[in-house]
Amino acid sequence: MNVTTLNKTFLDLFSVLPKQAFFAPGRINLIGEHTDYNGGHVFPCAITYGTYAVARKREDALVRLYSKNFPEKGIIEFSLHELDYNAEHAWANYPKGMIRYIIEAGFGIPAGFDCAIEGNIPNGAGLSSSASIELLIGVLVNGLFGLEIPRLQLIKIGKRVENEFIGVNSGIMDQFAVGMGKQDAGILLDCQTLEYQYAPIVMGNHKIIIMNTNKRRELADSKYNERRSECEEALKELQKELPIEALGQLSEQQFEGNKHLISNETIQKRAKHAVYENIRTLKALDELKAGNLEAFGQLMNQSHISLRDDYEVTGIELDSLVEAAWQQPGVLGARMTGAGFGGCAIAIVANSEVESFIANVGAAYQQKIGYRADFYVASIGDGAKEIEMEEVK
Repeated sequence: MNVTTLNKTFLDLFSVLPKQAFFAPGRINLIGEHTDYNGGHVFPCAITYGTYAVARKREDALVRLYSKNFPEKGIIEFSLHELDYNAEHAWANYPKGMIRYIIEAGFGIPAGFDCAIEGNIPNGAGLSSSASIELLIGVLVNGLFGLEIPRLQLIKIGKRVENEFIGVNSGIMDQFAVGMGKQDAGILLDCQTLEYQYAPIVMGNHKIIIMNTNKRRELADSKYNERRSECEEALKELQKELPIEALGQLSEQQFEGNKHLISNETIQKRAKHAVYENIRTLKALDELKAGNLEAFGQLMNQSHISLRDDYEVTGIELDSLVEAAWQQPGVLGARMTGAGFGGCAIAIVANSEVESFIANVGAAYQQKIGYRADFYVASIGDGAKEIEMEEVK
Protein backbone atom coordinates (compact mmCIF):
# COMPACT_ATOMS: atom_id res chain seq x y z
CA MET A 1 0.00 0.00 0.00
CA ASN A 2 1.25 3.47 -0.81
CA VAL A 3 -0.15 6.97 -0.99
CA THR A 4 0.33 7.14 -4.74
CA THR A 5 -2.18 4.36 -5.39
CA LEU A 6 -4.64 5.71 -2.80
CA ASN A 7 -4.30 9.20 -4.29
CA LYS A 8 -4.86 7.78 -7.76
CA THR A 9 -7.96 5.94 -6.55
CA PHE A 10 -9.25 9.20 -5.05
CA LEU A 11 -8.53 11.10 -8.27
CA ASP A 12 -10.27 8.45 -10.38
CA LEU A 13 -13.35 8.52 -8.14
CA PHE A 14 -13.69 12.21 -7.33
CA SER A 15 -11.82 13.92 -10.22
CA VAL A 16 -9.62 15.91 -7.83
CA LEU A 17 -6.62 15.12 -5.61
CA PRO A 18 -6.99 14.66 -1.83
CA LYS A 19 -5.51 17.19 0.59
CA GLN A 20 -4.76 15.22 3.77
CA ALA A 21 -3.87 11.67 4.86
CA PHE A 22 -4.61 9.74 8.06
CA PHE A 23 -3.82 6.36 9.64
CA ALA A 24 -5.31 4.28 12.44
CA PRO A 25 -3.77 0.97 13.52
CA GLY A 26 -5.25 -2.38 14.34
CA ARG A 27 -4.50 -3.85 17.74
CA ILE A 28 -3.61 -7.06 19.44
CA ASN A 29 -4.28 -7.74 23.08
CA LEU A 30 -1.20 -9.33 24.61
CA ILE A 31 -3.12 -10.58 27.65
CA GLY A 32 -6.31 -9.72 29.53
CA GLU A 33 -9.14 -11.13 27.41
CA HIS A 34 -12.83 -10.55 28.17
CA THR A 35 -11.78 -8.56 31.23
CA ASP A 36 -12.54 -5.11 29.81
CA TYR A 37 -16.31 -5.19 30.29
CA ASN A 38 -15.77 -6.85 33.67
CA GLY A 39 -13.98 -3.81 35.06
CA GLY A 40 -10.59 -5.47 34.92
CA HIS A 41 -7.26 -4.72 33.26
CA VAL A 42 -6.21 -5.32 29.67
CA PHE A 43 -2.79 -5.12 28.06
CA PRO A 44 -3.15 -4.27 24.37
CA CYS A 45 -0.81 -2.63 21.89
CA ALA A 46 -1.31 -0.99 18.52
CA ILE A 47 0.26 -2.75 15.53
CA THR A 48 1.68 -1.35 12.32
CA TYR A 49 -1.08 -2.96 10.24
CA GLY A 50 -4.05 -0.62 10.00
CA THR A 51 -6.34 1.57 7.93
CA TYR A 52 -5.32 4.53 5.77
CA ALA A 53 -7.46 7.34 4.40
CA VAL A 54 -6.96 10.28 2.10
CA ALA A 55 -9.62 12.98 2.15
CA ARG A 56 -10.69 16.41 0.99
CA LYS A 57 -13.30 18.80 2.34
CA ARG A 58 -16.37 19.58 0.26
CA GLU A 59 -18.40 22.76 0.11
CA ASP A 60 -21.78 21.07 0.62
CA ALA A 61 -23.11 18.67 3.29
CA LEU A 62 -22.40 15.49 1.34
CA VAL A 63 -20.07 12.75 2.65
CA ARG A 64 -18.78 10.35 -0.01
CA LEU A 65 -16.81 7.30 1.09
CA TYR A 66 -15.04 4.57 -0.85
CA SER A 67 -13.12 1.57 0.49
CA LYS A 68 -10.65 -0.36 -1.65
CA ASN A 69 -11.38 -3.30 0.66
CA PHE A 70 -15.04 -3.34 -0.42
CA PRO A 71 -14.92 -2.17 -4.05
CA GLU A 72 -18.19 -3.95 -4.83
CA LYS A 73 -19.99 -1.45 -2.57
CA GLY A 74 -18.84 1.47 -4.73
CA ILE A 75 -19.03 5.02 -3.41
CA ILE A 76 -21.35 5.25 -0.41
CA GLU A 77 -22.78 8.70 0.12
CA PHE A 78 -25.00 10.38 2.68
CA SER A 79 -25.72 13.87 3.95
CA LEU A 80 -24.64 15.39 7.27
CA HIS A 81 -28.39 15.94 7.74
CA GLU A 82 -29.17 12.22 7.42
CA LEU A 83 -27.03 10.22 9.83
CA ASP A 84 -29.26 7.29 10.78
CA TYR A 85 -28.04 3.69 10.60
CA ASN A 86 -28.67 2.18 7.17
CA ALA A 87 -28.00 -1.52 6.62
CA GLU A 88 -27.38 -0.89 2.90
CA HIS A 89 -24.45 1.36 3.81
CA ALA A 90 -22.60 -1.68 5.23
CA TRP A 91 -19.11 -0.75 6.48
CA ALA A 92 -19.84 2.99 6.09
CA ASN A 93 -22.11 2.86 9.15
CA TYR A 94 -18.95 3.06 11.29
CA PRO A 95 -17.88 6.43 9.82
CA LYS A 96 -21.48 7.60 9.82
CA GLY A 97 -21.88 6.79 13.52
CA MET A 98 -18.65 8.65 14.34
CA ILE A 99 -19.77 11.74 12.43
CA ARG A 100 -23.18 11.68 14.08
CA TYR A 101 -21.88 11.36 17.64
CA ILE A 102 -19.10 13.93 17.11
CA ILE A 103 -21.79 16.42 16.06
CA GLU A 104 -23.98 15.37 19.01
CA ALA A 105 -20.99 16.01 21.32
CA GLY A 106 -21.11 19.66 20.24
CA PHE A 107 -18.37 19.74 17.61
CA GLY A 108 -19.59 21.49 14.50
CA ILE A 109 -18.74 19.77 11.23
CA PRO A 110 -19.36 22.62 8.76
CA ALA A 111 -19.23 20.60 5.54
CA GLY A 112 -19.00 17.14 4.09
CA PHE A 113 -15.93 15.48 2.61
CA ASP A 114 -14.75 12.92 0.09
CA CYS A 115 -12.65 10.05 1.38
CA ALA A 116 -10.88 6.96 0.03
CA ILE A 117 -9.88 4.26 2.49
CA GLU A 118 -7.67 1.18 2.33
CA GLY A 119 -6.72 -1.15 5.15
CA ASN A 120 -4.29 -4.04 5.45
CA ILE A 121 -5.88 -5.54 8.56
CA PRO A 122 -7.34 -8.93 7.55
CA ASN A 123 -11.10 -8.38 7.56
CA GLY A 124 -12.94 -10.25 10.30
CA ALA A 125 -9.68 -11.43 11.90
CA GLY A 126 -10.35 -9.91 15.30
CA LEU A 127 -7.55 -7.34 15.09
CA SER A 128 -10.05 -4.56 15.57
CA SER A 129 -10.68 -3.29 12.06
CA SER A 130 -13.92 -1.66 13.25
CA ALA A 131 -12.20 0.39 15.99
CA SER A 132 -9.49 1.24 13.46
CA ILE A 133 -12.10 2.73 11.09
CA GLU A 134 -13.85 4.54 13.96
CA LEU A 135 -10.68 6.25 15.20
CA LEU A 136 -9.52 6.85 11.62
CA ILE A 137 -12.67 8.85 10.93
CA GLY A 138 -12.29 10.57 14.30
CA VAL A 139 -8.78 11.86 13.55
CA LEU A 140 -9.80 12.60 9.94
CA VAL A 141 -12.73 14.83 10.91
CA ASN A 142 -10.56 16.39 13.63
CA GLY A 143 -7.80 17.11 11.13
CA LEU A 144 -9.95 18.28 8.22
CA PHE A 145 -11.96 20.74 10.28
CA GLY A 146 -9.56 21.65 13.11
CA LEU A 147 -12.01 20.52 15.80
CA GLU A 148 -9.46 19.77 18.57
CA ILE A 149 -11.51 16.91 20.02
CA PRO A 150 -9.67 15.48 23.05
CA ARG A 151 -8.32 12.02 22.27
CA LEU A 152 -10.09 10.32 25.17
CA GLN A 153 -13.39 11.80 23.99
CA LEU A 154 -12.80 10.40 20.49
CA ILE A 155 -12.11 7.00 22.04
CA LYS A 156 -15.36 7.15 24.02
CA ILE A 157 -17.28 8.22 20.92
CA GLY A 158 -15.83 5.21 19.06
CA LYS A 159 -17.05 2.90 21.81
CA ARG A 160 -20.48 4.54 21.69
CA VAL A 161 -20.65 3.90 17.93
CA GLU A 162 -19.87 0.22 18.53
CA ASN A 163 -22.41 -0.14 21.36
CA GLU A 164 -25.31 2.06 20.27
CA PHE A 165 -25.01 2.58 16.51
CA ILE A 166 -23.75 -0.87 15.45
CA GLY A 167 -25.21 -2.78 18.41
CA VAL A 168 -22.17 -4.69 19.70
CA ASN A 169 -21.96 -4.61 23.49
CA SER A 170 -18.15 -4.36 23.61
CA GLY A 171 -15.82 -2.67 26.09
CA ILE A 172 -13.47 0.26 25.52
CA MET A 173 -10.21 -1.63 25.00
CA ASP A 174 -10.17 -1.67 21.20
CA GLN A 175 -10.78 2.04 20.74
CA PHE A 176 -8.35 2.86 23.55
CA ALA A 177 -5.53 0.78 22.07
CA VAL A 178 -6.11 2.19 18.57
CA GLY A 179 -6.36 5.75 19.88
CA MET A 180 -3.53 5.69 22.44
CA GLY A 181 -1.05 3.21 20.98
CA LYS A 182 2.66 3.97 21.23
CA GLN A 183 5.56 2.43 19.33
CA ASP A 184 7.28 -0.45 21.19
CA ALA A 185 4.96 -0.19 24.20
CA GLY A 186 1.95 -2.01 25.57
CA ILE A 187 -0.80 -0.20 27.48
CA LEU A 188 -1.95 -1.48 30.85
CA LEU A 189 -5.48 -0.11 31.04
CA ASP A 190 -7.84 -0.27 34.00
CA CYS A 191 -11.16 -0.54 32.20
CA GLN A 192 -13.08 0.57 35.29
CA THR A 193 -11.25 3.88 35.89
CA LEU A 194 -9.53 4.36 32.47
CA GLU A 195 -6.24 4.88 34.30
CA TYR A 196 -3.42 3.59 32.12
CA GLN A 197 0.32 3.24 31.93
CA TYR A 198 2.68 2.38 29.11
CA ALA A 199 5.07 -0.53 29.51
CA PRO A 200 8.04 -0.91 27.17
CA ILE A 201 7.97 -4.20 25.31
CA VAL A 202 11.52 -5.32 24.68
CA MET A 203 11.31 -8.40 22.47
CA GLY A 204 15.07 -8.96 22.31
CA ASN A 205 15.64 -12.02 20.12
CA HIS A 206 11.92 -12.73 19.75
CA LYS A 207 9.07 -11.69 17.50
CA ILE A 208 5.31 -11.50 17.98
CA ILE A 209 3.63 -13.66 15.34
CA ILE A 210 -0.05 -13.14 14.54
CA MET A 211 -1.76 -16.35 13.42
CA ASN A 212 -5.04 -15.82 11.56
CA THR A 213 -7.42 -18.81 11.59
CA ASN A 214 -9.15 -17.39 8.50
CA LYS A 215 -12.41 -18.27 10.19
CA ARG A 216 -14.37 -15.03 10.19
CA ARG A 217 -15.93 -14.07 13.47
CA GLU A 218 -18.73 -11.58 13.54
CA LEU A 219 -18.99 -10.18 17.06
CA ALA A 220 -22.60 -9.15 16.76
CA ASP A 221 -23.57 -12.68 15.71
CA SER A 222 -21.33 -14.50 18.17
CA LYS A 223 -21.83 -15.51 21.77
CA TYR A 224 -20.05 -12.34 22.89
CA ASN A 225 -23.19 -10.69 24.28
CA GLU A 226 -24.15 -13.99 25.94
CA ARG A 227 -20.81 -14.14 27.79
CA ARG A 228 -21.24 -10.58 28.89
CA SER A 229 -24.69 -11.24 30.34
CA GLU A 230 -23.38 -14.37 32.10
CA CYS A 231 -20.75 -12.24 33.83
CA GLU A 232 -23.39 -9.66 34.77
CA GLU A 233 -25.45 -12.46 36.31
CA ALA A 234 -22.43 -13.67 38.33
CA LEU A 235 -21.78 -10.13 39.53
CA LYS A 236 -25.39 -9.72 40.69
CA GLU A 237 -25.21 -12.90 42.75
CA LEU A 238 -21.86 -11.93 44.32
CA GLN A 239 -23.20 -8.45 45.12
CA LYS A 240 -25.73 -9.98 47.51
CA GLU A 241 -22.88 -10.25 50.01
CA LEU A 242 -19.93 -8.34 48.52
CA PRO A 243 -19.70 -4.53 48.05
CA ILE A 244 -18.21 -4.69 44.54
CA GLU A 245 -19.02 -2.93 41.29
CA ALA A 246 -17.18 -5.28 38.94
CA LEU A 247 -15.65 -8.76 38.86
CA GLY A 248 -12.28 -7.12 38.21
CA GLN A 249 -12.22 -5.85 41.80
CA LEU A 250 -11.90 -9.36 43.25
CA SER A 251 -8.70 -11.15 44.25
CA GLU A 252 -8.39 -14.88 43.59
CA GLN A 253 -8.88 -15.51 47.32
CA GLN A 254 -12.03 -13.39 47.51
CA PHE A 255 -13.46 -15.20 44.50
CA GLU A 256 -12.70 -18.66 45.86
CA GLY A 257 -14.19 -17.72 49.23
CA ASN A 258 -17.44 -16.47 47.70
CA LYS A 259 -17.97 -18.45 44.51
CA HIS A 260 -20.65 -20.53 46.27
CA LEU A 261 -22.90 -17.45 45.91
CA ILE A 262 -23.04 -18.15 42.15
CA SER A 263 -25.64 -20.89 41.83
CA ASN A 264 -24.99 -21.95 38.24
CA GLU A 265 -21.75 -23.88 37.60
CA THR A 266 -21.28 -22.52 34.07
CA ILE A 267 -21.72 -18.92 35.21
CA GLN A 268 -19.26 -19.62 38.05
CA LYS A 269 -16.66 -20.69 35.44
CA ARG A 270 -17.23 -17.51 33.44
CA ALA A 271 -16.66 -15.37 36.55
CA LYS A 272 -13.57 -17.37 37.48
CA HIS A 273 -12.00 -16.56 34.13
CA ALA A 274 -12.76 -12.83 34.51
CA VAL A 275 -11.15 -12.72 37.97
CA TYR A 276 -8.10 -14.89 37.28
CA GLU A 277 -7.40 -13.31 33.89
CA ASN A 278 -7.34 -9.89 35.49
CA ILE A 279 -4.75 -11.07 38.03
CA ARG A 280 -2.69 -12.66 35.22
CA THR A 281 -2.66 -9.34 33.39
CA LEU A 282 -1.25 -7.48 36.40
CA LYS A 283 1.38 -10.20 36.86
CA ALA A 284 2.25 -9.93 33.17
CA LEU A 285 3.03 -6.24 33.53
CA ASP A 286 5.42 -6.97 36.41
CA GLU A 287 7.17 -9.69 34.43
CA LEU A 288 7.62 -7.45 31.38
CA LYS A 289 8.97 -4.62 33.52
CA ALA A 290 11.49 -7.08 34.96
CA GLY A 291 12.44 -8.14 31.41
CA ASN A 292 11.18 -11.68 32.04
CA LEU A 293 9.71 -12.61 28.66
CA GLU A 294 9.65 -16.34 29.55
CA ALA A 295 7.34 -15.79 32.54
CA PHE A 296 5.16 -13.54 30.39
CA GLY A 297 4.90 -16.39 27.86
CA GLN A 298 3.75 -18.79 30.59
CA LEU A 299 0.99 -16.35 31.58
CA MET A 300 -0.11 -16.22 27.93
CA ASN A 301 -0.43 -20.01 27.92
CA GLN A 302 -2.50 -19.97 31.14
CA SER A 303 -4.71 -17.28 29.61
CA HIS A 304 -5.51 -19.45 26.59
CA ILE A 305 -6.32 -22.49 28.75
CA SER A 306 -8.73 -20.39 30.82
CA LEU A 307 -10.37 -18.97 27.69
CA ARG A 308 -10.71 -22.50 26.31
CA ASP A 309 -11.95 -24.31 29.44
CA ASP A 310 -13.67 -21.72 31.65
CA TYR A 311 -14.84 -19.05 29.21
CA GLU A 312 -15.30 -21.38 26.21
CA VAL A 313 -14.64 -18.83 23.49
CA THR A 314 -11.83 -20.50 21.54
CA GLY A 315 -13.16 -23.25 19.27
CA ILE A 316 -11.30 -25.87 17.27
CA GLU A 317 -9.58 -23.42 14.91
CA LEU A 318 -7.94 -21.28 17.60
CA ASP A 319 -7.14 -24.30 19.76
CA SER A 320 -5.49 -26.08 16.83
CA LEU A 321 -3.26 -23.08 16.10
CA VAL A 322 -2.28 -22.46 19.72
CA GLU A 323 -1.71 -26.12 20.58
CA ALA A 324 0.47 -26.53 17.46
CA ALA A 325 2.38 -23.38 18.46
CA TRP A 326 3.04 -24.74 21.97
CA GLN A 327 4.83 -27.74 20.44
CA GLN A 328 7.34 -25.71 18.40
CA PRO A 329 10.90 -24.94 19.51
CA GLY A 330 11.64 -21.34 20.45
CA VAL A 331 8.05 -20.55 21.50
CA LEU A 332 7.72 -18.73 24.83
CA GLY A 333 3.93 -18.60 24.81
CA ALA A 334 0.82 -18.54 22.62
CA ARG A 335 -2.83 -17.65 23.10
CA MET A 336 -5.92 -16.51 21.26
CA THR A 337 -6.32 -12.73 21.08
CA GLY A 338 -9.50 -10.75 20.64
CA ALA A 339 -13.04 -11.93 21.28
CA GLY A 340 -12.51 -15.49 20.12
CA PHE A 341 -14.88 -17.66 18.04
CA GLY A 342 -12.31 -17.56 15.23
CA GLY A 343 -10.08 -14.62 14.47
CA CYS A 344 -6.44 -14.63 15.55
CA ALA A 345 -3.97 -16.04 18.01
CA ILE A 346 -0.52 -14.69 18.85
CA ALA A 347 2.77 -16.35 19.74
CA ILE A 348 6.13 -15.10 20.97
CA VAL A 349 8.75 -16.90 18.90
CA ALA A 350 12.56 -16.81 18.80
CA ASN A 351 13.85 -14.99 15.71
CA SER A 352 15.82 -18.04 14.61
CA GLU A 353 12.70 -20.24 14.63
CA VAL A 354 10.17 -17.93 12.91
CA GLU A 355 10.35 -19.53 9.46
CA SER A 356 10.10 -23.12 10.70
CA PHE A 357 7.39 -22.08 13.18
CA ILE A 358 5.21 -20.66 10.39
CA ALA A 359 5.81 -23.72 8.18
CA ASN A 360 5.13 -26.29 10.92
CA VAL A 361 2.11 -24.61 12.54
CA GLY A 362 0.68 -23.85 9.10
CA ALA A 363 1.00 -27.48 8.00
CA ALA A 364 -0.52 -28.84 11.23
CA TYR A 365 -3.44 -26.42 10.96
CA GLN A 366 -4.17 -27.14 7.31
CA GLN A 367 -4.09 -30.89 7.94
CA LYS A 368 -6.53 -30.65 10.86
CA ILE A 369 -8.88 -27.86 9.71
CA GLY A 370 -8.76 -28.29 5.95
CA TYR A 371 -7.81 -24.76 4.95
CA ARG A 372 -4.79 -22.59 5.59
CA ALA A 373 -3.95 -20.09 8.30
CA ASP A 374 -2.12 -16.83 7.56
CA PHE A 375 0.84 -15.55 9.56
CA TYR A 376 2.07 -12.01 10.12
CA VAL A 377 5.15 -10.78 11.96
CA ALA A 378 3.80 -7.93 14.07
CA SER A 379 5.50 -4.71 15.02
CA ILE A 380 4.13 -2.48 17.78
CA GLY A 381 3.31 0.97 16.42
CA ASP A 382 1.66 4.31 17.14
CA GLY A 383 -2.02 5.13 17.58
CA ALA A 384 -4.36 6.95 15.18
CA LYS A 385 -2.91 10.12 13.66
CA GLU A 386 -2.70 12.44 10.69
CA ILE A 387 0.26 11.53 8.52
CA GLU A 388 2.23 13.19 5.74
CA MET A 389 0.89 12.25 2.34
CA GLU A 390 4.05 10.31 1.53
CA GLU A 391 3.83 8.29 4.77
CA VAL A 392 1.06 6.04 3.47
CA LYS A 393 2.69 2.68 2.84
